[in-house]
Amino acid sequence: MFWFSGVPLLQMSGIKRKQDELVENMGIFQDWTERYEYVIGLGKKLPPISDDAKDADHLIKGCQSQVWLDAEKKDGLVYFSADSDSLITKGMIALFIEVLNGETPDAILTADMGFVDQTGLKEHLAPTRANALNLMAAQMKQRALAFAG
Repeated sequence: MFWFSGVPLLQMSGIKRKQDELVENMGIFQDWTERYEYVIGLGKKLPPISDDAKDADHLIKGCQSQVWLDAEKKDGLVYFSADSDSLITKGMIALFIEVLNGETPDAILTADMGFVDQTGLKEHLAPTRANALNLMAAQMKQRALAFAG
């Protein structure tokens, strides 16, 4: 049996396990420059979003940068794609995609998104960017709600 932070991996939900892994990965880095590079790297790894999804319907309103979010449901699971005109913002949405992709709508709706606080990211962002994290999480839950039931 594999263990993570004293808990058997099989007992952890998929989202919780991915959140813990992400928090642990970010904790490896000694300074914030390295952590920002890690977050930006996650954004660069995102698959491209379709040009059709770069419209007002997919735009997350209230973010300082433009952020587009799309979602689809396949075999009962939700898959997200996103893009932004800012590398750090694209990395921030990639954090959420990393933990929510391939999960059921119900799991996404009940997920505790407070893991971002554990990364320390919010306290090192400008207030407008920190607020964008809340908007991104809310918008992803909204997309999952559309697929629920």
